[in-house]
Amino acid sequence: MQRLAGTEEAGRKTPPTLTVDALVQNPQFLEVLQAGARTLISMNDLFPRIARLVAAHQRWMLTQAAYALHLERDPNDADSGITAARLLKVMRETGAASRNTATAFLAELVAYKLLRPANGGRTKRTRPLEPTEISENAMRLWFKTQMSTLDLLDGGSRVRRLETDPGIFERAQPRVARRLLSDPRWTQPPESVAIFVWSESGGVILDDLMARPPTLAVHGKVWVDVSLARLAERYLISNTHIRRLFARAEAADFIGKGDDGARGRFWLSSRLIEEYASWEAVKFEALADAFDQSVVAYP
Repeated sequence: MQRLAGTEEAGRKTPPTLTVDALVQNPQFLEVLQAGARTLISMNDLFPRIARLVAAHQRWMLTQAAYALHLERDPNDADSGITAARLLKVMRETGAASRNTATAFLAELVAYKLLRPANGGRTKRTRPLEPTEISENAMRLWFKTQMSTLDLLDGGSRVRRLETDPGIFERAQPRVARRLLSDPRWTQPPESVAIFVWSESGGVILDDLMARPPTLAVHGKVWVDVSLARLAERYLISNTHIRRLFARAEAADFIGKGDDGARGRFWLSSRLIEEYASWEAVKFEALADAFDQSVVAYP
């Protein structure tokens, strides 16, 4: 990581580069990830409707792409901002969303008052949308929590800088979104992660599992106590859905129950934990790089 103009005191040692390889090899990474996951789960309690809408990977990508279009909008350019056509154009390279999916997603956000019509556009059909206040607050808070996780990893001061200059977020978020949407390591999660994150609310369920107190792996398994009924209740999903989700993960040998059949006692495979960490590292590398670029560009 290059020294940022005006961000470090004289003589302070430059923190190490936060690459994917460096992150996964960092012995503190998994513990910091767990703390970050707990913070994301707390956001679910603050913004339950938004959290539910983006707790599947496809919707997460659509949300980030839409917000990038919003931040890149030029009020003097009628062909900029959030529309279904422009959202589809951004998503087309990932193959993760069809025109109907993009259109329905934006309509859902409008219905829930998370997006609203913006001024501009040549016709009513091409009029762009913009985030409402609650959407903007949620996205800014999400970005801040991610910066907090990075600060824990390298002792940085990103959160403090962000509070001083909110424009860092506005410059960085589109960089993060476009980089991740063009990176197959992120758009195509590892098998163990994909079972969860391609399912409704599966992303937050996976975060919940990963946020549990760390324990040592025994024969490639980490044991946790999980109540499926409580997960379903907290994340506003049906018991049937969460049982099917766990059944798919069990069939693939990524999670399982003990031989004694103890209720609520599950094991997570080391592979699931490792692949989750590697996948998250892709995101945090992009976040760290986007932050650095956004600060250097505007010292």
